[in-house]
Amino acid sequence: MKSSRIILVLAAICCLLVGLTGCGRKAAERVIKIPVSAVTVKLGDFKDTLFYVGDIKGEDEAMVYPKVTGKVIEELVKEGDKVKKGDALVNIDRDEVGFQFEKAPVESPIDGIVGRLYIDRGTAVSTQTPIAFIADMDTVKIEVNVAERDLPKIKEGQSSAIKVDAYPGEVFEGVVDRVSPVVDLTSRTALIEVKIPNDDHRLRPGMFGRITILIIEKENALIVPRDAIVKEDSSNYVFVVGDGNRVNMRKVELGLSEDNKLEVIDGLNEGELVVTMGNVRLKDGDVAEVVDTYYKDDYKEDKER
Repeated sequence: MKSSRIILVLAAICCLLVGLTGCGRKAAERVIKIPVSAVTVKLGDFKDTLFYVGDIKGEDEAMVYPKVTGKVIEELVKEGDKVKKGDALVNIDRDEVGFQFEKAPVESPIDGIVGRLYIDRGTAVSTQTPIAFIADMDTVKIEVNVAERDLPKIKEGQSSAIKVDAYPGEVFEGVVDRVSPVVDLTSRTALIEVKIPNDDHRLRPGMFGRITILIIEKENALIVPRDAIVKEDSSNYVFVVGDGNRVNMRKVELGLSEDNKLEVIDGLNEGELVVTMGNVRLKDGDVAEVVDTYYKDDYKEDKER
């Protein structure tokens, strides 16, 4: 009887051990899935651009000063008037011996628009007193200091897109008209000038402009969002979601960049799925749970807002 009991106990222990071994095997077989967001690799048009800001100026501008001292006795123009070179803006009663009540006209040195009048009738003026600000607004310009590293990319005649706060959502077209041949030793920058047609005078001197200069445009480029790139040992990688949602860490070669978009020259194919969020926690061979996928014409839209 005792031996039978021993045999039953041993059998129960064996069954228990077998059961525990089975549970351990099942636990080992359970796969941990890492939640990620992913995007489909696509082909699209790509623009390599440079972004700068500056103040809008008239193509020609002039601050007008009198050549004599005296008192303003006549205002011949008002702000907003068009004037030609040589037109009188005001008349001054000369404050000089022998020239009492002799009118001295203050003339515009350029064709343009009277942007500001700084005096009123009866104002006493000297040769250091500003009388008016004249600007030629049929064409306006923006002068910006370009970093030395960007200079080789910029050439006269390149297209530019200009945005101003006064007209949200509207883009004005301009062109690079001048690139300085010298670099400032202190700032390591060079002056460039972008000109914008302005027949309707909507762009006004003093407005703040944001300039995007088109360097190169490429069609059918392979594009991924910047968030998809993982840097390691000075190389660029992406995690590609494959069969069974298992990820493969793949080295890629990058080309042009535009805002949140990057061009992939080598390492990816159109239609593949790459991880954009959660990739910092991944390693090669992990299994991902894709909780968000998207495919857009422009990766920077909505995702950055």
